[in-house]
Amino acid sequence: MKAVTYSREAAKTLRRIPANTRQVLVGKIEQYAAQPESLANNVKALKGSPGHLRLRVGNWRIIFREDSAVVAVMKVAPRGGAYD
Repeated sequence: MKAVTYSREAAKTLRRIPANTRQVLVGKIEQYAAQPESLANNVKALKGSPGHLRLRVGNWRIIFREDSAVVAVMKVAPRGGAYD
């Protein structure tokens, strides 16, 4: 399992959203860190940002980077504001 780190912006967003939504999002991030192939159909590379990926969870988007040992969550946002 890869380690998961959160940027200041992502952590702040997660603190502000309702607890049930937060649990779902964090659960999906941890699931991806443990088994990336399990969420392969919900992960895509972002065209304008080399090295960045997005994970789709309902109406939420998780923007992250990954290397061999770490999944670094950069941004957590609703669908409409995730790609600013």
